Amino acid sequence: MKVLIVALALATASLPAFADCTATSFGVEGFQATPNPRERKLSLAGKLVNKCSEPAAAQIRIVAKDAGGRVLSSEDGWPAGTANIPPGQSVSFDLGPLFRFNPEMSEFSVSIVGVRKW
Repeated sequence: MKVLIVALALATASLPAFADCTATSFGVEGFQATPNPRERKLSLAGKLVNKCSEPAAAQIRIVAKDAGGRVLSSEDGWPAGTANIPPGQSVSFDLGPLFRFNPEMSEFSVSIVGVRKW
């Protein structure tokens, strides 16, 4: 049992540090919500920026609310898919197609909800 614990400790010690890549290591720039009532579509677009010191990916969540602040819909997505974003680089996203158009949607927020290294 002691050998297993020592082997596990040595194996984990050799892994690269990933502690500095957290949700706060990413940012969203230029986020815009653009409804198109005529076509009953919605564009929820922006750029996800990696401010971490190593390549990683982040999951974002967009929440749509009505004028009274009631949540109407929420969707999560990985803007870079299963690819890491290099440090200092960004990827464009548009999660609008994930949402069902609702004319009551008037307020949108975006947040980073997860970080992963692929």
